[in-house]
Amino acid sequence: MSQQPAPSIAASDRIWTIPNVISFIRLLGVPLFLYLLLGPHHDVAAVIVIAIGGTTDWVDGYVARRMNSVSRLGTLLDPFADRLYILATLVGFTIRGVVPYWLTGALLLRELVLGIALLVLRRHGYGPPPVHYVGKTGTFVLLAAFPIILLGEAVPSWNGWAGAVGWGLAWWALALYWAAGALYLIQTARLLRADRLAPGARTVS
Repeated sequence: MSQQPAPSIAASDRIWTIPNVISFIRLLGVPLFLYLLLGPHHDVAAVIVIAIGGTTDWVDGYVARRMNSVSRLGTLLDPFADRLYILATLVGFTIRGVVPYWLTGALLLRELVLGIALLVLRRHGYGPPPVHYVGKTGTFVLLAAFPIILLGEAVPSWNGWAGAVGWGLAWWALALYWAAGALYLIQTARLLRADRLAPGARTVS
C-alpha cells in the first residue's frame, strides 16, 4: 500500500504525469516477471525485474510530491501496482513451489478481509480509510523479501544466507500486513459507528 499525498497538495485529474508514467512502467514489469519465472525459468532475470519493481515503489509518490503533480489516478495506480506485484509474485512462487501454500493463503486472506471491509464502507458511502504507515512498511518489506527468497533458489550457493534473510523478512512482512489489517478494521468500525450515531455524516475523518 502506498502513502497518501500530503493534505495540502491537491490531486489533479491529469493522466499523463511523470509519476503515472513510472507507475505504468512498473505495471509492465508484472507480466515480464511472470514470463521469466514460469516460462524459461530465468530466475536471476526475474529477481532483477521484481527487485526494480519493488525498490521503485516509492519513486512515483516521491516524484509526485516533489513536482507537485499528485493526481487522482496516481493515488489509485500506485497501490494497485503494489498489490499486483504481490499477487503475481505469490501466484508465480506458489506454482514454482518457492513459497508454501500457507504463506500464500495468509496473505490472500488478509486481502479478502480488507476487500470485504472496503465493500461495507462503500455501501455506507465512505471511501477507504487513510493508509497507515504500518501497511506501507509491510508492503515494502514483502517486496524486499520476495527477490531475496528467489535469489536463494536461483543461486544454490547463496541459499544459506538468502533463505535466512528472505524468510526473516517474509515473517516480518506477514506480521506487519496483519497488524495493518487490524488497524484498517478498527478504522472501519469507527467510521461505521460514527455513521450510526450521525446517519447523515459521510466524511472520512
